[in-house]
Amino acid sequence: MNPRYPGAAIACLAVILSGCYMSKESKLIPRQVIFGNPVRAQPSLSPDGKKLAYLAPVDNVLNIWVKTLGADDDRPVTRDKDRGIQQYFWAQDSSRIFYLQDTAGNENWRLYTVQLSSLKVETLTPFDGVQVNVIEYNRYHPEELLLVMNKEDQKFHDVYHLDMKTGRMELIAKNPGDFMSWVPDHDLQVRGALRARPDGGTDLLIRDAATQQWRSLISWDLEDEGESGPVTFDKGGTALYLTDSRGTDTSCLLKMDIRTQLARSVAQDPSYDIGGILVNPATYEPEAVAFSRTRQEWVVLDAGLRDDFTRIRGISDGDFFIQSRDNADTRWIVAFNLDKGPGAFYLYDRRTKKAEFLFYTMPQLKRYTLAAMEPVSFLSRDGLMLHGYLTYPAAKQKKLLPLVVNVHGGPWVRDTWGYNPRCQWLANRGYACLQVNYRGSSGYGKKFLNAGNKEWGGKMHDDLIDAVNWAIRQGIADPKRVAIFGASYGGYAALAGATFTPDVFACAISAVGPSNLITFIKTIPPYWTSYLQTIHKRIGDPDTEAEFLRSRSPLFKVDNIKIPVFIAQGANDPRVKKEESEQIVEAMKRKGLYYEYLLFPDEGHGFVKPANRLKFYAAAERFLAKYLGGRFEE
Repeated sequence: MNPRYPGAAIACLAVILSGCYMSKESKLIPRQVIFGNPVRAQPSLSPDGKKLAYLAPVDNVLNIWVKTLGADDDRPVTRDKDRGIQQYFWAQDSSRIFYLQDTAGNENWRLYTVQLSSLKVETLTPFDGVQVNVIEYNRYHPEELLLVMNKEDQKFHDVYHLDMKTGRMELIAKNPGDFMSWVPDHDLQVRGALRARPDGGTDLLIRDAATQQWRSLISWDLEDEGESGPVTFDKGGTALYLTDSRGTDTSCLLKMDIRTQLARSVAQDPSYDIGGILVNPATYEPEAVAFSRTRQEWVVLDAGLRDDFTRIRGISDGDFFIQSRDNADTRWIVAFNLDKGPGAFYLYDRRTKKAEFLFYTMPQLKRYTLAAMEPVSFLSRDGLMLHGYLTYPAAKQKKLLPLVVNVHGGPWVRDTWGYNPRCQWLANRGYACLQVNYRGSSGYGKKFLNAGNKEWGGKMHDDLIDAVNWAIRQGIADPKRVAIFGASYGGYAALAGATFTPDVFACAISAVGPSNLITFIKTIPPYWTSYLQTIHKRIGDPDTEAEFLRSRSPLFKVDNIKIPVFIAQGANDPRVKKEESEQIVEAMKRKGLYYEYLLFPDEGHGFVKPANRLKFYAAAERFLAKYLGGRFEE
């Protein structure tokens, strides 16, 4: 205490008496810092290399900002006042920016453009109830782009060509009803497509020109298709790069000659699937491949990039990826992801081999001590090796801690190393945060992925319980203070924890989680229809396996609940309808069971608006503090 500043001394004494001594190690990180809007995010270079765009708040709503490199002339070029902008990209002439936006989380994206000179915004797809996505836009056709829309039929996405000079939009590829996705070449010709098969597999179709008939190039069974798929045509359009796991456990990057169907291997790891591919936007050649092992590791394919990657690795201890590059390919924006710090972006000059720091996403985090994310692994009860991460409270011993099992969504994705706001929040509040890449998670080969087929609430859930038991045996977790927390599939897992294994957990938090697998599958978005057979194979078929799905649905096990349950839902969620939350809430209400429920009328599958996100985490924080005994920010 400094006697020259008695006010500061009184404030410090008040903090000590409150039990939250403000040492650097134990200082509470405000929820606003962790879950509020980033100060700046998602930077992108203009194609001419002269300007930088990024997302930043205007009146607490994310908008697009633009500045001239080397100048302090930052200005917002959009003025959204509601949900904020999350996806955008530059026009090739660097004079305007395109962005996608939905309404209240309904995922019916519209495409907009804003002129930088006049700030005039134009709606390019002014259609109600239609989902739009851009699938090809490149330097070779600067005034044209290809997009997909379910305009003709909500169940299927067709391909449209948009001439931006005239505004003319033309349907150029009609979905016959079973096409899952499209693969255009660099000349904006739709030359490839993925077709869903009745058995849950997929066929990769190809044609030599847009006027010719489709023919089958590759057929993947369900066991192979999860880690396989097209990447890009080469520039000449005679070969296709694709990932393929036929005849092997992990996916391999191949280059296949379309005419002869001869293929050569470009990159593969014996234990991990391909986790990312850097494709040159001018040559359409893969330049580097990432494998998400314990951490992300790059394998450089193009010798001309080896020196750049070596120098970039020396900039930061974090895992990196190339966020953006100009058309001359002399300037790159490099993004770094660290476990104990905010995301950082650098402007890297390939000519001088020097990097200039641009910004942190959340610079306020630099004032606080964050916790390390440590890799862990252990065997499941049936001998499957499971991998995950543990984030411990920074200033506490790693023994007998309250534990939160933080379950990832998907479920066919995986947790990776790096900054995770929920993990840091939990650790800062005094909890050990355990993330588990349970069977069915991607990245560890097709055997591991397919081990999750029809195991929702079965062996996938057993893996989470095995993780808890492992943490207890290691002396890390206090067995009486364990919670389960997740969103989407993770929300389902939290409800399964409360109903299938109520003796394991002290409480559960579920966000946008299915409670009844029958109604969940029967109410999927119309545009998921082509994926329905895959869903049936991986989860179950409500028409032929209703009793099985009932047995794996938390809604029908409500009588088993012994613990408090907190549920949150977006009213406009197109993937997990609000009825999934409300029907289990109503069942708990009828049984007189304790629950808390938050419904956000202006959200979808996740909570995008900062006010809603902060409200959810404030309620979750109080809930966890009440039942696990952690800290809480008033």
